[in-house]
Amino acid sequence: MEIKEAQELVDKWVKKYGVRYFSELTNMTILTEEVGEMARIMARKYGDQSFKKSDEKYDLADEMADVLWVLLCLANQTGVDLTQALEKNFEKKSIRDKDRHWKNEKLR
Repeated sequence: MEIKEAQELVDKWVKKYGVRYFSELTNMTILTEEVGEMARIMARKYGDQSFKKSDEKYDLADEMADVLWVLLCLANQTGVDLTQALEKNFEKKSIRDKDRHWKNEKLR
């Protein structure tokens, strides 16, 4: 699935099942919440924290998809073409970081 198609599918879903988008501020808050849920799993699975019984219901892939969903909603609401934005971001990083990471001894 292309990013543009994902944005369109989210928009269709919201209009069919969600009535309308939540406000941009509400979605920003929801995005923060979803990133927090993803961080909880990461801290327990890859970090030093241990899982609690209440953590068993969380699935990393599902939490990542929730983060992406809300990001797609925000892009739609604010008129951002994420395909174009990502292409520009690659270009920016390729120029800015061309040698930066190769010179970083901590990455070797």
